[in-house]
Amino acid sequence: MIVLIDYNAGNTRSVENALKRLGYDCVISNDAHTIRQASKVILPGVGEAASAMAYLKERGMDSLIRNLKQPVLGICLGMQLLCRESEEGDTACLGIFDAAVKRFPPLDIVPHMGWNTLQNTKGVLTQGLGEQDDVYFVHSYYATLCAHTTASCSYILPFSAVMEHNNFYGVQFHPEKSASAGERILSNFLTL
Repeated sequence: MIVLIDYNAGNTRSVENALKRLGYDCVISNDAHTIRQASKVILPGVGEAASAMAYLKERGMDSLIRNLKQPVLGICLGMQLLCRESEEGDTACLGIFDAAVKRFPPLDIVPHMGWNTLQNTKGVLTQGLGEQDDVYFVHSYYATLCAHTTASCSYILPFSAVMEHNNFYGVQFHPEKSASAGERILSNFLTL
């Protein structure tokens, strides 16, 4: 069973639809028992870090997520919440990835929105992708590069686009909106 964690963040339904296109069913839930029983867990997200973390903490889902043993994928805000901290609302996050989340400097158009190419790819999520495969980003905050970065991207400055650490995985872009490259990344996660 694949569970999408429901924590009042956007893009849950679009992730659900992407999974259905790949032939997978999923459950959208914030029930601790259901999440613990899942074979795969996805933390989707479009939203704001401080309110998202407050929602998770109020329900004890912060410690639940930290202690999951099955593969967990954070998407966009979901990946940022797996980091150590975020400048957005001066928020302490889940601390899985040893990276800080910072706001892009206002030197260019923010948010970073559109197609961009992954660089320096390694790890399991990006297996099978080529140098011409672009993915779709929409974000104003980025995770810094760190030891858990398995692919980077550049927009104003280099940032973590994909992160992996133990059973936790994260993508800053939206695989559900990234055509065949996004489908490949979701498939790589779902077949772990």
